[in-house]
Order: sequence, then structure tokens, then C-alpha cells
Amino acid sequence: MTMNETAPAALIAALLAGWALPSAADWTQARCEIYAKGSDKLEKMVPCTFGQRQGYITITREDGVTYDLSPVGDTPGNFRDQDGHAVHRQSGLGEAGLIFRFPKESLFVYWDNAASAPAGADNPTAPFATKYEGGEYDATTLLRCKAAGDREFGNCPAGILRMENRQASIVIQSQLGKQFTINFMTDYVNATVGEVKAERNGDIWTVTRDNGEVYEVPLAAIVGG
Repeated sequence: MTMNETAPAALIAALLAGWALPSAADWTQARCEIYAKGSDKLEKMVPCTFGQRQGYITITREDGVTYDLSPVGDTPGNFRDQDGHAVHRQSGLGEAGLIFRFPKESLFVYWDNAASAPAGADNPTAPFATKYEGGEYDATTLLRCKAAGDREFGNCPAGILRMENRQASIVIQSQLGKQFTINFMTDYVNATVGEVKAERNGDIWTVTRDNGEVYEVPLAAIVGG
């Protein structure tokens, strides 16, 4: 069996629970976002391959970096990398992916591989750029999104402006190229265009606009890596 790119919910549940997958090598194309430890600034976004066999995980980035993770103990989510360092797997991206905490960096693995077709030559989340890149945003990302009537999700670039108390304003460019802002405040969620309905399920906010567009925003995008 080979994992497909959408990584169904049952498979993600298996990964989070630490279940062993079938003995054949299971893999999927993904995209990897790399953050320095404790930083909200995206350092790099690259296509990658995620594979798991009998609880052992291999993540291979297109830029040549490979992570070989071996499970440790009976508690799901604890690993050692190829250098013997402790690595912890976390939720936080819902069905969109997984987070791995390394001693010096955080690795966000998303099941879509949108970084394979970047929006800009040097910036997959163009037109948004971080302050580190000379832009105005604390972080940038690609959000799962779909237009009214669409069955499948695509990807929409977004720029994130974070505030105190786990609040943020996220500027999104829709699939039609229109920009608008969703504000995730302590007591409410609103947008700069029309009415929105926002529901949180675990670590994912699902925001539906009054025109039928749907956006999935991981809690990690709001509060930081």
C-alpha cells in the first residue's frame, strides 16, 4: 500500500497513535516547513517525502537533508534521530500534517506538496513575505482552501501578523487572487469581507465565508511554531 497525497484521516490517526503501518514501505509526497527552535519565522519551505514502516519514520527533503527517526519507549510520539537526539512528534496541524520538534529546529510536515510548484521563484507563499525576508509578516504559510462547490481543497498563500494572548490577523489570497483578512481574536473571529462562520475542531479552525469559500487554519499558524 502506498499513501496518497491527501493522507486520509484514519491514517493520520494511526500515525498519532503510534500504530505500525503495513510492512511494505508506506510513503507520501509532502512539503516541509523548517523553523529555528522557538522561532515563528519560516526559514525554509521545501518539497519532501514522508515514509513510515513499523513505526520508524524517514523524512527526506528535496534539498538533501534526511531525518531517520526511531521510536523510543511505549509512549507514542517519542523518537531518536540518526544522531541519537530526542525528537517529539506533536499534533497541531489537524489532518493537514504533523509537527516534529528537534533540539535545534521544528519541522512542520504538510501532506500537500504545494512547495513543488512555488508561487514565486524564491517565495512559495508569494505575494507574502516575512520580516526576515524584507516583508511585513511574522510568518507566512499555505492554507488549505476551496471555492464554493469545489470538492477538493487547494492551497492559498497567507501572511500572518501575530499579537499578544495567542491572537493573530491572517491575510489570505484566495484562489481568485483576491486578498482579505481573518482576525482570530480571544473572543471572536471576523473578516474584512462579509460574514464568516468559524468552527474549531481540535487544532484546526475551519472558516467559511458567506460566498461559500472555505479555509482551514491550523492553530499553530495563529500562535506560532
